[in-house]
Amino acid sequence: MALTEIKVPDVGNVADIDVVEVLIQPGERIAVEQTVAVLETDKATMDLPSSAAGTVKEVHIKAGDKVAEGSLIATLESSGGTKPAAEPAAAAAEAEAAPVESEESAPAKASESAAEPTVREPEESLAAPVPQPAPGSSRKAHATPSVRLFARELGVDLSRIESGSGRKGRILKEDVKRYVKQVMSEGAVAAGSGIPPIPAVDFSRFGEVEEQPLNKIRRLTGKNLSRVWLNLPMVTYHDEADITELEAFRTSHNAELADNGVKLTGLVFITKALVAAMQQFPSFNSSLSADGERLIVKRYFHVGIAVDTPNGLVVPVLRDVNRKGIYQLSSELSEKSQLARKGRLMPADMQGGCMTISGLGGIGGTGFTPIVNAPEVAILGVTRARMQPVWDGEAFQPRLMLPLDLTYDHRVIDGAEGARFIEAIKNYLGDIRRLLL
Repeated sequence: MALTEIKVPDVGNVADIDVVEVLIQPGERIAVEQTVAVLETDKATMDLPSSAAGTVKEVHIKAGDKVAEGSLIATLESSGGTKPAAEPAAAAAEAEAAPVESEESAPAKASESAAEPTVREPEESLAAPVPQPAPGSSRKAHATPSVRLFARELGVDLSRIESGSGRKGRILKEDVKRYVKQVMSEGAVAAGSGIPPIPAVDFSRFGEVEEQPLNKIRRLTGKNLSRVWLNLPMVTYHDEADITELEAFRTSHNAELADNGVKLTGLVFITKALVAAMQQFPSFNSSLSADGERLIVKRYFHVGIAVDTPNGLVVPVLRDVNRKGIYQLSSELSEKSQLARKGRLMPADMQGGCMTISGLGGIGGTGFTPIVNAPEVAILGVTRARMQPVWDGEAFQPRLMLPLDLTYDHRVIDGAEGARFIEAIKNYLGDIRRLLL
């Protein structure tokens, strides 16, 4: 019998991926592509498939752990294993044991640990105790004496740290430092924003209530949107595009290709029109540097497509849209949308976008104000097209009009450029032959 290791594959340089659920156990026989665990990042929940078939000898993770690319998930016994896992497993065990030994050092090392550098930054001071959240559970923290001493010197209540990064959830000094930085950062934002907090309300006084925890995607999406709303001076420009001829072409083309299983959606044409406009107006394909002094103009054209899923909104990215045809983009969009709804997108699938399209056409509405997906500088909102009477100079004609909502970062894009950008998109959608020029 050969031993085969199942590891976390390339996930796009994302660290600290949460293990939500482990679906295998020792002694169980599993097949290739069978889901062995459910992982969650700040953008998506994904199933981790097995890269081999065999009998599970050992499971190296549990729910609540954090993993990254290359982390060992399980060891399988199989007749066709590709590589023995004994040596790497021993090395991993050695590496894993090292931090535990250092953390469980003798009391003599406790004072030495206390003398080590803390999380103090050049202009920060930790003279005052770290602010603590409101009293909660009295959960006992799992930490060594040296870590407890370190936490006491910083004024940190270890029970406030939800879980440690050490073995079996042990709290390490790095976890304490990370907690201090988080609390101080949140305190600085709250103190400097000048925005009074919304008071807490006991809603149970008015009737029956039920508390439902937000999943990680919704929590972090909310934080990101709040950060963008507070930091970006955003303007939204509303207009309508005449897509009467475009829709007629799309409908007739789909009827011709019905037997081939090919289906073109209006979103694909909008994506191509958006990229054509971005090529005309490079500032829309840029990002502002962190210091706000430079504009980083991109030479590639990747478009994010916001997809509504049971776990929240995720944004898979279509890459090199300028180099691909309508059929290829339709296939990619369909594939990534299905993966998004099944929670099987990898983090790399949602990175590198230049501009985002957020569409509500399948639901309804006549317009909205989408929030820029920073560090992008603009986002295009699309709602449901509808027939309207449009004056052609002599009479009213029934035309299919598509509402467009462009939100942009006013530090990079001014009003006139935003209006010209929308006009370019309207021209491309009004006559798709322009996309060939």
